[in-house]
Amino acid sequence: METRFLLNGEPQVADTGATTTLLDWLREEKRLTGTKEGCNEGDCGACTVMVTDPDGTARALNACILFLPQLDGRAVRTVEGIAGPDGALHPVQQAMIDHHGSQCGFCTPGFVVSMAVAHLNGRQDHDDQLAGNLCRCTGYAPIIRAAEAAVGAPVPDWMRADAKALADPGFIFPQIRTSGGVPPACPTTADELAEWYEAHPDATLIAGATDVGLWVTKGLRDLSPVAFLNQCADLRGIVADDETIHIGAMTSVAELGAFISDRHPSLAELIRRYGSVQVRNAATIGGNIANGSPIGDSPPALIALGASLHLRKGAARRVMALEDFFLDYGKQDREPGEFVEAVSIPVQPDRLACYKLSKRFDQDISAVCGAFSITVTEGKVATARIAFGGMAGTPKRASHVEAALVGQPWNEATIRTAQGEFERDFMPLSDMRASASYRLRAAQGMLMRYFLETQGAAANVLEVRI
Repeated sequence: METRFLLNGEPQVADTGATTTLLDWLREEKRLTGTKEGCNEGDCGACTVMVTDPDGTARALNACILFLPQLDGRAVRTVEGIAGPDGALHPVQQAMIDHHGSQCGFCTPGFVVSMAVAHLNGRQDHDDQLAGNLCRCTGYAPIIRAAEAAVGAPVPDWMRADAKALADPGFIFPQIRTSGGVPPACPTTADELAEWYEAHPDATLIAGATDVGLWVTKGLRDLSPVAFLNQCADLRGIVADDETIHIGAMTSVAELGAFISDRHPSLAELIRRYGSVQVRNAATIGGNIANGSPIGDSPPALIALGASLHLRKGAARRVMALEDFFLDYGKQDREPGEFVEAVSIPVQPDRLACYKLSKRFDQDISAVCGAFSITVTEGKVATARIAFGGMAGTPKRASHVEAALVGQPWNEATIRTAQGEFERDFMPLSDMRASASYRLRAAQGMLMRYFLETQGAAANVLEVRI
């Protein structure tokens, strides 16, 4: 399978299997060994590369779970391309030297690329931008100092060269060609995808590959036949009117976080803790829902907001409440050949609070993720939508807790009564992240926290000051 893209400014034709990762290709075929293999699952950031889309958007992505066909028509810049063509150092590289930001050096290339992308995009939230890059020996203080020191430096011309090349009308990438077996599909519209997927219902759909990538790098699975959805522009984007927010399935988690921040800031804050910048740039909302994980962070919040899921099979479409999509662990209400096309949420006043409990603050899987949206009218609970991840085999609403709240006075006594209903809604498991009893107590505490915050109490440990 041929994939055509720019690599450090030079056109490339990579003739590989459909699920060859960029990391393997860089190291084995191009001998560009600055991009390191650390975890090989998108956690450590040692393999971070810069990818520029045809619209000029530059993103930091993990090369270890990025399949080559996802790069068709794009531009890649590795750590070898962060310095200028004449060897001039990028400002973040010089700052890393000046502030002693490297020790063993294994993680340094990934840090440099992440810092260079943030510098290009004018981002100064360094703690967030570097949360997906792990360092075990230098410590983060000198690295953060280096990022801060580079803020005022101009962006080097060569860092904008990829976007200019892709925008040149005379610069055209040929279409992907395939040979042998069932060719991987690269549909460019939802209509093309629907037709192909209906004919190949056992195929694997690859969106951001932040989950599917591990099936290859860790599970060593053969995914064929596959379809890459990154060319389906009509499955990406957010459209809002006075009544509904419509989110295309290929919209990235990062894009949703940026859009939703002024409407539901608690959801945006939850998204900030979803993986890392590299993961959020790649992961899609449709993929996070379709994989049916009981610990996916977006479904509880979307369920609490009353989201609807839009599914498509061929020309047929159907819409369901998002909570009805999850039937059991590993089982969703999705027919063979049917895919998630979009999710929509009603426009509403912001009553949403999302609470993520995990062992690490950044880039960790939730032990419990709770989402609450409760309407209080004249001192009584009028409506309640409460959903959790990590408490059952699927993301699930706390229906008995909701029933114990609706119609009751909004006071601590009502909360105490409703807390007793959690055991009727959930029978959580004990695992490496938390025990069953801890999960129940944490969920009960989240309900009390929601109540206290509506009463003006300071409950966020990141904001409480002594």
